[in-house]
Amino acid sequence: MTALHVDEQHAILWVKPDLFPHQEEFELWATVFLHHDALTWLEMHTGADRCQVRFRFQDESFNLNYDYYSDSIWISPEGIEAEALLLQLHKIF
Repeated sequence: MTALHVDEQHAILWVKPDLFPHQEEFELWATVFLHHDALTWLEMHTGADRCQVRFRFQDESFNLNYDYYSDSIWISPEGIEAEALLLQLHKIF
């Protein structure tokens, strides 16, 4: 099971899976995690220590970020309009 926590101070959603995916499994994990009719996968960027998936929710863009070294996963909004939707986004998970 995956839990989400709203961090209002930093305007992000912390994602806490019971089992963190390995680096090579993150694309599959993100595909399953973001599988919802209200979400649209836009693109994925992979770097040496971080992976980011851009997606849309209610016509606003968000990023699902995964830092491999710290085993940290979080969702960040792209802009003020997206930030206003964080609580609604939290509810669909």
